[in-house]
Amino acid sequence: MTATTPDLPTDVLDDLGQRAGRRRYLFWSLGLVAGLVVTVVLAVAMGAVQINPGTVLRIVSHHLLGVPEVATWPRSQDSIVWQVRLPRVLLGVAVGAALAVCGVALQAMVRNLLADPYLLGVTSGASTGAAAAILFGFGAALGENALSGSAFIGALAASIAVFVVARTGGRVTSLRLLISGVAVGYALYAATSFLIFAANSAEGSRSVLFWLLGSLSLARWSTALAIALVLVGATIALLTLWSTRLDALAIGDETAQTLGVSPTRFRIQLLVVVSLCVGAVVAASGGIGFVGLVIPHLARRMIGAIHRRVVPVAALVGAIFLVWADVAARVLLQPRELPIGIITAIVGAPFLVLLVRRFHATTE
Repeated sequence: MTATTPDLPTDVLDDLGQRAGRRRYLFWSLGLVAGLVVTVVLAVAMGAVQINPGTVLRIVSHHLLGVPEVATWPRSQDSIVWQVRLPRVLLGVAVGAALAVCGVALQAMVRNLLADPYLLGVTSGASTGAAAAILFGFGAALGENALSGSAFIGALAASIAVFVVARTGGRVTSLRLLISGVAVGYALYAATSFLIFAANSAEGSRSVLFWLLGSLSLARWSTALAIALVLVGATIALLTLWSTRLDALAIGDETAQTLGVSPTRFRIQLLVVVSLCVGAVVAASGGIGFVGLVIPHLARRMIGAIHRRVVPVAALVGAIFLVWADVAARVLLQPRELPIGIITAIVGAPFLVLLVRRFHATTE
């Protein structure tokens, strides 16, 4: 005789599934938080001048907590850790998390798993503004913030252009957003190329090209704090206000309408938040690709597709990923520094190929 397992009621199975999902989410969240702390300490310690991780912790605790009261390490190490590397690493944390969170929102908004912040043309707009500032002094009235300010203005202008083109008959659909973002992005890319050609400045062209590929070398405490505040605001909006709407929109417009969500109005709200977030990030770090594309997929494989859980996990994974990408950019060709976009592309491009092949296999 063979023993048979009694069928469990549906509500019991659902409850068991929810408990397993919560345990998996808690496991990954705690592990990623610990991993992020270790990543920050090790990233600050690594560079042209190697610093012991224990010394890094003592320097940080000395500045933040006043412990120990008397510094026993060289002043040069204190300057490297507190004034140079720690702001850069924290900016990498904020930028990586912000790009990943925006990628999650965009993929739900347009219902396309290949979407990322480049989709809206926001990065191209910021690049055009930055090129105008570097090559022609645009935004000089902003003083030392001319570069970031011009990039932010370009990003906002690109977002408005995408919205105007996508809005037809009072509606904004995912397909129109997709096509409008690609069209505006290509037009702005052409404008940036024209500015580089018209300037006829070799040094300026090199600066623009380096900035277009992304860099955290302009990191300051004020910049890291500003991006962190933008990230917190966007994450709170997505988690506390819109997580259920994101779930509904990702399934389809009909489902969203059935649940009382206006797809057009919600897409407009998402477009505004994502554009502001990506514009601020690109203004601080230049164009960094593939983070918003790759990281959301990794987060979903870890804890499922519920956006209430995907958003914070994606933020943590994005932060860890970009910090290590920046470490590689700083260390691989010392004393020269690689644009960070090269590192993210090396990792992201093979992932994109695998993703496309997977989609092709599932649709055959």
